[in-house]
Amino acid sequence: MGIRLFFIGLIVTALAGGGFYVMKLQKDNAILKANAIKLESAVSEQKILIENQKKDFEAILTANKELNELMGKLKTDFAELDKRFNKKNRDIGLLAIEKTKVIERITNSAGDKAARCIEIASGSPLTEKEINATKKSEINAECPSIANPNYIPY
Repeated sequence: MGIRLFFIGLIVTALAGGGFYVMKLQKDNAILKANAIKLESAVSEQKILIENQKKDFEAILTANKELNELMGKLKTDFAELDKRFNKKNRDIGLLAIEKTKVIERITNSAGDKAARCIEIASGSPLTEKEINATKKSEINAECPSIANPNYIPY
């Protein structure tokens, strides 16, 4: 009878141990499923983040290209303006003394045009008059390449 009880106890213990082991496996499986769901969620979030970063990078490249084009136009305009200003070794100080009103009018007009150039370079939209200017008398002579896109110098 003792051996029988021993074997019954051994079988009961084995069954109980097996039951606890199966319950532990089920609990581990539930934890692993929850972790897998979190991992899939994190992966999808990272994919979205990477796509957004790609879009941002492309937008930065486009803005950089536009800025470089604008800088090139402004350099060209500056060179033209410098050529006009230094034409024939002018002495602006002497001219200002001799023809005060004329130089004042020219300087004020050029200052206004230069201020508009800064506004345009800073992102201000062009007016209809600026867009439609095609004649030399209609353009902003301080920065025609950015202020008057339809003007073609002759």
